[in-house]
Amino acid sequence: MTLREQLDAWLDQTWVTNLVMAVIIFNAIILGMETSPELMARAGDLIIALDIACLGFFIAEILLKIFARGGRFFKSGWNLFDLAIVVVALVPGSQTMSVLRALRILRVLRVISVAPQLRRVVEGFVTALPGMASVFVLMAIIFYIGAVIATKLFAASFPEWFGSLPLSGYTLFQIMTLESWSMGIVRPVMEIYPYAWAFFVPFIMITTFAVVNLLVGLIVNSMQDAHQEEAGAVTDAYRDEVLTRLIAIEKQMERKSDR
Repeated sequence: MTLREQLDAWLDQTWVTNLVMAVIIFNAIILGMETSPELMARAGDLIIALDIACLGFFIAEILLKIFARGGRFFKSGWNLFDLAIVVVALVPGSQTMSVLRALRILRVLRVISVAPQLRRVVEGFVTALPGMASVFVLMAIIFYIGAVIATKLFAASFPEWFGSLPLSGYTLFQIMTLESWSMGIVRPVMEIYPYAWAFFVPFIMITTFAVVNLLVGLIVNSMQDAHQEEAGAVTDAYRDEVLTRLIAIEKQMERKSDR
């Protein structure tokens, strides 16, 4: 076994993975502490030094993976994801780059690539995107129809909510999330338009309880499919390993019988 193969196997060990996850969580706590003026006034130098140490750890990990896996490293989307997050953390802390520097907290997202369970959730979400696109198109059509109707019906009395298509769309989005939809919007509208409930109630039923639950169902089904594929891959690998061992045992028995 070559040095690269040994290093690759070492990086895949459970305790190494757990160490990386622990450093990610520790770094997340450090980045949160940097937002506290009191803590920065007391131990700012130590906090910054610990942050730099965590960044150095991540850089060393990425370099070791690149050395151990070579071109295979860049064929994995999760490896590229880790590399991009580390590169963002290396952006200089100038005023023009202050937004990018704030994105250092994205290092916490590396937990997703380290934890298989979280990775499965993200893979299920990505797999569901094609189906979700169709649902989003359907929702956009429903919102456009609802915005046009609401603007024509309620713009005269409530221009701050329904004075234009964008305002109506935003108000309908607030209603869909059920945030202050009744006392904040619908009841005041019904004081002038008593039958406005005939528009708002079906809109909520269609968007909140039907379309949104359809999105959730797509994501759940994709996660289940990803889990089944992963379980099938593990089963196939175990079966291949068993067959390999059986073949080796059979060859040994044949050699003994020949003797």
